[in-house]
Amino acid sequence: MQLILNSELKQYFSPKDDLFDKIMHLQGETFRALENRRTQKIILDGKNYFIKQHYGIGWKEIFKNLFQLRLPIISAKNEWLAIQCLHGLNIETQIIAGYGKRGWNPASMKSFLITEELPPSITLEDFCKNWKTQPPAFQSKQKLIREVARIARTLHENGMNHRDFYICHFLLKNTSLASLKNTDEQVCLYLIDLHRAQIRARTPERWVIKDLAGLYFSSKDIGLTKRDLLRFIKEYRNKLLTEEFNKEPAFWQRVKQRGDKLYRKHAN
Repeated sequence: MQLILNSELKQYFSPKDDLFDKIMHLQGETFRALENRRTQKIILDGKNYFIKQHYGIGWKEIFKNLFQLRLPIISAKNEWLAIQCLHGLNIETQIIAGYGKRGWNPASMKSFLITEELPPSITLEDFCKNWKTQPPAFQSKQKLIREVARIARTLHENGMNHRDFYICHFLLKNTSLASLKNTDEQVCLYLIDLHRAQIRARTPERWVIKDLAGLYFSSKDIGLTKRDLLRFIKEYRNKLLTEEFNKEPAFWQRVKQRGDKLYRKHAN
């Protein structure tokens, strides 16, 4: 068994408790409940946390993933490692308060991840949803595009891919709203929902394309112009567009095709 709690959580629980069992039975406001996984908001000693409890995915789900040539996510460890990786890459995300795992059987392994509640924020999906009819200030849009591109580039250059890389998983800190209008201030974006993230020595191109296609698909209805998309590509590659398109025209065509396919699938 593995059990890690920060000092605040350790003080909340009694040393006589079966800590792992007690944490796996915590009850709060349910945000998402699946057959083998649940996400809740809980209050411990007056402080808000989020907990993801994993109850084992079963052999059927494991074999289903393997037959589809995908590694199954069997515990909270994947997200625990991904959050630590993001902090090391200077990408804002959740703060870990606790992690635990019990059992060796991959089908029945139980685990949890506790994170501190983030400061008040809004998803980019909600923040940008009226841009078509109410365009933002040029500078605000430019700063957001640059920061999303920086996060994407940093992930992919350091062997990581998100797998659910949509604008709804970027949170804009409310106190950053004013900084969008200030050239000298950096905007604060949190990247969340790292349940399926992958970490390797090098990110395979097909997973890079999947991430970028997810971004493209999820931003198709917010009124981005062709110039906005080119600005993202320039920032993402950190090079001149002429150089990029001379070298990688097929790459960006594949990103667009996959994003358009996703869009058509979700539109039906």
